[in-house]
Amino acid sequence: MALKIAIASGKGGTGKTTVSVNLYNHICQTSTENVMLVDCDVEEPNAVLFFPDAERKEAKQVTQEIPVIDTSKCTFCRKCAEYCEFNAILVMPPVKFAEVNSNLCHSCGACMVACDHGAIWVKDNPIGTINRYNTSVGKGIIEGNLKIGSAMQTMVIRTLKKSLLSNNDILLFDAPPGTSCPVVETISDTDYVILVTEPTPFGLHDLKLMIALVRELALPFGVVINKANLGNREVYEYLHQEEIEILGEIPFNRSYAKQYAKGELFSNVPVEIKSAYNRLIQKLNEKLAVA
Repeated sequence: MALKIAIASGKGGTGKTTVSVNLYNHICQTSTENVMLVDCDVEEPNAVLFFPDAERKEAKQVTQEIPVIDTSKCTFCRKCAEYCEFNAILVMPPVKFAEVNSNLCHSCGACMVACDHGAIWVKDNPIGTINRYNTSVGKGIIEGNLKIGSAMQTMVIRTLKKSLLSNNDILLFDAPPGTSCPVVETISDTDYVILVTEPTPFGLHDLKLMIALVRELALPFGVVINKANLGNREVYEYLHQEEIEILGEIPFNRSYAKQYAKGELFSNVPVEIKSAYNRLIQKLNEKLAVA
């Protein structure tokens, strides 16, 4: 069974994806393990951008079953609308109108249970795609890509995780930012969570929210401080007070930031950046035997 490690953060912009792709690249180059990177930030998957040699090998459509009401059979009793917890069904008896709002529907099936007249059937509604890429290192990248306008992030992530192959030793999950349902879906069954933060007031505020979440889920975790030579010491003081382990510190480097902006994350890596990731992998290896 693969070791599942999630990389998450309470806010965007802390460097979560940077840590994810660097961990993937460094582990692949220093280990014989089969490693796959799973991009669960389905609203804006971008991990593959840092691998110019990536080749898409497979694309699968993700669909959601949406109920359709047959008004020729419907009695407009409104029972289906009353059963719907998401207010996705509108029934107007006086004008014999009944319709399901696909943007609100969660495909729970309650309306079909409610209907006594066989007036509801389902159709497949596209909500995204699952893309699989080969890379020059590791077992490649698999990403979920949400259809623009859809609100079904969690459903796409769930489908993405179900599509993972069983021949992997390590799965690295690049989680969406924040602490909402898509994040919970991503990290809930992982073995370990790496929380990426930055030493700023905003970074600390959202880190506290993320720590509350992983504690609620009873998941083991540690913290990586990105841009460690900027900001203030409040994050360090908080982690010390809470007795939370700092897995690693990654310094800010202006030239490296420029490479990141160009998508050239793995060329001419500064020594201090490379050393920081090697120390992080060593720490993870001591805890989880990841390499």
